Amino acid sequence: MSTCSVSKGCFVFKPSTKKRRLSDKIAHDFRCTSNDSEDTELRFVTCQSLWNQIKSETEKIQENLNKQLLDNLVSFLSRSHSDFQEKTTEWTCRMKFREIPTAALVLGVNVTDHDLTFRGLSDVLQDNITPYVALLEAKDCPGIKNLMQKLMGQLMKCDIDVDSLEDEDCVQVSQNRIRCSMPSLISWYDSVTKKTDSETPSKKRNSSSRHWQSPPVVVIFRDMESFTTKVLQDFIVISSQHIHELPLVLIFGIATSPMIIHRLLPHSVSSLLCIELFQSLSCKEHLSTIIDKLLLTSRFPFKLGEKVLQVLINIFLYHDFSVQNFIKGFQLCIVEHFYSQPLSVLCCHLADIKKRVYSLSHDQCENIRRLPSFRRYVEKQESGKQIELLTNDSFLKEETEKLLEDLRVYHENYVRILRCLHVFTSSLPKYPLGKQIRELHCACLENRVWETEEYESSLQLARMLNKTDLVTILQQCVEILMSSSGKEFDRAVEKLKEFLTQFQNLEAEASQERDVSVSPQKELQKKTDLYHLQKTLLELKESRRSKKLTKFEMLRFEVVDYIDSLVRRYLVPADERTLQEIVYFNGAAVLRGHLNAAPRTALHTALNNPHWYLKNQALRCDGGGISNKAPDICIVYKLHLECGRLINLVDWLEAFSTVVMAAEETNADAASSDQVDDVIHARFIRAVSELELLGFIKPSKQKTDHVARLTWGGC
Repeated sequence: MSTCSVSKGCFVFKPSTKKRRLSDKIAHDFRCTSNDSEDTELRFVTCQSLWNQIKSETEKIQENLNKQLLDNLVSFLSRSHSDFQEKTTEWTCRMKFREIPTAALVLGVNVTDHDLTFRGLSDVLQDNITPYVALLEAKDCPGIKNLMQKLMGQLMKCDIDVDSLEDEDCVQVSQNRIRCSMPSLISWYDSVTKKTDSETPSKKRNSSSRHWQSPPVVVIFRDMESFTTKVLQDFIVISSQHIHELPLVLIFGIATSPMIIHRLLPHSVSSLLCIELFQSLSCKEHLSTIIDKLLLTSRFPFKLGEKVLQVLINIFLYHDFSVQNFIKGFQLCIVEHFYSQPLSVLCCHLADIKKRVYSLSHDQCENIRRLPSFRRYVEKQESGKQIELLTNDSFLKEETEKLLEDLRVYHENYVRILRCLHVFTSSLPKYPLGKQIRELHCACLENRVWETEEYESSLQLARMLNKTDLVTILQQCVEILMSSSGKEFDRAVEKLKEFLTQFQNLEAEASQERDVSVSPQKELQKKTDLYHLQKTLLELKESRRSKKLTKFEMLRFEVVDYIDSLVRRYLVPADERTLQEIVYFNGAAVLRGHLNAAPRTALHTALNNPHWYLKNQALRCDGGGISNKAPDICIVYKLHLECGRLINLVDWLEAFSTVVMAAEETNADAASSDQVDDVIHARFIRAVSELELLGFIKPSKQKTDHVARLTWGGC
């Protein structure tokens, strides 16, 4: 459906009831807009398969990271429940003081990641502890009545329309209406638990295998800081009065600090809570784990360039601390790479590379020859091989297969040595190259890390490590290199083990050297005369200057130099590798344009150049002209750019009418210039109103027939 002008009426286009999945949209874009249609479907299938694998791995990582926290919460709820079930002394005392078991769950400021945590927590509780879990949000609970409606609606598994119940305190359950109050909730809970107890033994056995008998009622306040103080106070006071009848457990989701509980609640209310604190994993540690498992691995062929990775990390550190948004950005990089890079069809697993390389067409071979990294590679070859690479497609395919295999081996070796270097740098008293492995990875991708001042500083600090630290570091490096499947690092492992043996042999020699070094100190203690004392100190100082390096110091220097040689050999930046464009996404500017919103620029582009978004070349106007085929608001916007601070509405209308009726000048029945058609007048009024709504103009108090312009300067 289409309309010729937005000013002819208000049209409603209802969306389809079935939403299009993101994968369907991407597939449509691949098929409709890709220039290279011969492998579009294969590129899309490869992209989709790769993302599904990464998504599955991401979910496993996040599940493992949250496992400890969820286990602790389940243990807390189990203890609280068992106390109520067995009516122990602890629960009796708690009931006497009307204390409600409460878990203060500190999740951090990355609010967008909280949904995943709460969904996981709710699923774990419903699978193992209790089916009665309610998740409340502040926006749905402006008052205590709304809170009780939401609470009972979720517990009783019925839909609640809060707007329709503004003047009522009841919820509809089956054919009955239940009053939203704590006694009604207790009565419902008693009836449900008694019904469960009266079931047949087989059914009871099945239910008890998943849930506890008389399971607790868990109420989760997702965003505690956003709840009003009165709502929290009223609910806690009311619940504490019925704690002996209802096994209620509260979970507060906190984004800032646990002190917010005492700021929101007075002592008389907070004393009704038996609070236990739970801390989730830091979002920075979470991000480091994601990068370690997804990027620093050879399982996935797709890689991020240094600038792209830095854009994603900067957005994480300076905007939202959201790991979920980082993963979405990573997904966007995958889609953009496979969409824009015709050779991304070769960004696949090892088993498929050979088949795809030898099925390349002549045009795809030409695309390989145009890659900057491949051009540098050709320039380094002999003249005969250069001719074969540039003219013989079969020879090019054989060489491409070898180069892609070399690139895969480079990635495996890079990750191993990067981890070894990180073991060294993270053990130093200072962190010139950063403490996290992601910081070290970015430094290695950016340029030759051994040529930087930070690397030299790290080597100097490494040459001052003690024996214990060096031995520990070497043992960790041996474990890392031995985990490699190939034989690339066999020689390196033998060398490191040799260093460890030499350190062990130095133990006896070091004790003898300590005995020798003590004798000058004893002689120094015997000197009582000031002259002799100064003479002895000078001699001791000179001896230290001229003293040769000990065997330990020489061995320490040798170890550091050997690690330095491994770094120079294996941590070459990816930009220097041939065919790196196939697997590395380096479109930092494109990614920044997608993720860093610039609404003013986008709005100016849409109004000034409508063909940019509408994909209609008929709307293109070169030289600053105005097309009469453009939408009315675009015409009005371009005309207003030519005006000063105040815009005369009559002159504006005449200019608008002139542009709109430009195509109708040849018509003999056209209206005279001093008469404006009513339809054009209505279109102008509507366009000006839309421009005012967008904030470009406002009515002027100086002149009634003028409007004031609000925006200046280019975008």
